[in-house]
Parts: sequence; structure tokens; C-alpha cells
Amino acid sequence: QVQLVESGGGLVLAGGSLRLSCAASGRTISSYSMGWFRQAPGKEREFVAGINVSGGGQFYAASVKGRFTISRDNAKNRVDLQLDSLKPEDAAIYYCAAAGKSRYAVFAGQRDYDYWGQGTQVTVSS
Repeated sequence: QVQLVESGGGLVLAGGSLRLSCAASGRTISSYSMGWFRQAPGKEREFVAGINVSGGGQFYAASVKGRFTISRDNAKNRVDLQLDSLKPEDAAIYYCAAAGKSRYAVFAGQRDYDYWGQGTQVTVSS
């Protein structure tokens, strides 16, 4: 079992930045491809960014590419998501997830992920 706990959410003005962190426990994430998803009120949860075990493979949703950056530190058992140039439409609960099916791939589908955190709220004020 992998337990994931997100932190770093909060209220920020449009154009501002936040850094979300996902701390893992129970098992090392060095065997897991990791991802971030988000869910806004009234909307389905959607993929934001993913990263493979080595960190060399990354994939972003078109809506965040160039503004968000995913990174990981396997030694610290942590995955981060840097959110820059935030827009009101980025407001959502952000979830961290771990996928054990492949070390090399990056996954954008929710069904590919085995473990989920409880989420951290990001609010963007215009």
C-alpha cells in the first residue's frame, strides 16, 4: 500500500504561483509512475501532469503545458507540481496518484492509477 498526502494548496491571485507537494509513505515511489489530477466543482476529475519513475518522461494536459511543472524526488519519496501563471479556471482540488503498472510510461488515465491522495484545494482569485 502507498499512502499519499498532498499539501501546498491555498488561495492565490491570478497570475500567481503555488507549489504542491505529494508525500508518500508505506512504500517507496521509486517503482511508481506518478500523476496529478484535478477536479473543479461540477466537473469530472481530469488529468493534469504525469511523470515516470526516472523523471525523464513527463506529460502535461494541453491546458497547463508551459505553466505547470511536475517533478519528483525518489529519495525523499515526494512528487511536486509547480503551478505558475495561474488562472481562475485552474481552481480545483488537486490529487496526487501513483501507478504501479509501469516504471517507464506516463499515464493520463485515471484507471491506470492504483493509489490516490485526499487532495489539496487550489483557489485562484481574479
